[in-house]
Amino acid sequence: MARLNVLLLAVVVACALAVITTQHRARRIFSEVETAQAAERKLNEEWTQLQLEQGTWATNKRIESIASTRLGMRQPDASNTVVIRP
Repeated sequence: MARLNVLLLAVVVACALAVITTQHRARRIFSEVETAQAAERKLNEEWTQLQLEQGTWATNKRIESIASTRLGMRQPDASNTVVIRP
């Protein structure tokens, strides 16, 4: 009977250690998931900001302004425009 008690005690201790290890692993994985989700939220916010910035930089009015001020470009005169028809 004493051997059976020792065996059962060993099984209970092994099960308790397995439960503790599993809970620790689950908590660690949950923490990693939370960290990854926070990074995802930050990247999504940055992506949204970049899309807004790209939209601002690519407006026709801004491009036209840069072309005329920095590059000295201008609209061609109607007399210089040639329309080619197929």
